[in-house]
Amino acid sequence: MVDRLRGIWRALLLLPCMLTSPAWAATHLTYPLTSGGIDSRYDYDWAVLRAALEKTTPRYGVFEQHQSDVAMSPPRVVQEMTSSSGRINIFVRATSPELERQFMPVRLPVDRGLLGYRLLLIRGADQQRFSKVKSIADLRHLRAGLGQGWADVPIFEKAGVPVVEGSSYDGLFAMLEADRFDFYSRSADEALREFQERHNAHPRMAVEQTLLLHYPLPRYFFVRRDAEGKLLAKRIEAGMEMMIKDGTLDTLFQRYKGDLIKNTAMQKRRVIHLANPKLTPQTPLTRGELWFNPLTGK
Repeated sequence: MVDRLRGIWRALLLLPCMLTSPAWAATHLTYPLTSGGIDSRYDYDWAVLRAALEKTTPRYGVFEQHQSDVAMSPPRVVQEMTSSSGRINIFVRATSPELERQFMPVRLPVDRGLLGYRLLLIRGADQQRFSKVKSIADLRHLRAGLGQGWADVPIFEKAGVPVVEGSSYDGLFAMLEADRFDFYSRSADEALREFQERHNAHPRMAVEQTLLLHYPLPRYFFVRRDAEGKLLAKRIEAGMEMMIKDGTLDTLFQRYKGDLIKNTAMQKRRVIHLANPKLTPQTPLTRGELWFNPLTGK
């Protein structure tokens, strides 16, 4: 009798928690390993994802966030995401109309639009050639190196700049040194980091000193267009909106990218603007708080 009363008492104590806590199952997210070698490009993105999930834990419940144990090329990422039994259920990438049709985007630029500010990795001996570039017309005499299927490809093609596509991220550095193209377009935070990580392996490579290319190129989280994906997108969007409002996103942005931005001295460079012919009408260009302008620091 005593044990029965104790059991009833415990149940009564737990009842308020059961009534007030949402019965969400744990959220499981697996994102891709993008390279078998050095690749720090996505460290910030996954930190943003984790923070967004943490912000929404009281409402949506606990979560687990893991990286896949198999390196995946961009086409492999799409292939895995296309299958409901694929090894990943989220990825982050520069947007395109094709990606937005195939998958569900969270239309908040993860890196505040920094991806669209581009520095150039070049062969150091070519710096004088680039110092003479003043316009898109001048840029058309040089060959851009980009990855196959990257969102930048139609931007340079629209501008009339010749494009040489490489099949792998790592291979593009070797292609630059081998004179296969003249410059490797990298985001402002990527160029310095990649130079630091790879200058010993590629001693001819240098960061171009005078130019800054700019084109709008949002980087979004993408999930599947199914019930799970819809819930994930809703949760991530809610978390990121909270981060934008309370300053958490800017704090992470400065922690991961602040020093690199300062070291590029972008405000002292000649800016060449290129149009992005592939932006969708849903791109939130009018929300100024979502976008960082390195020329003003805000």
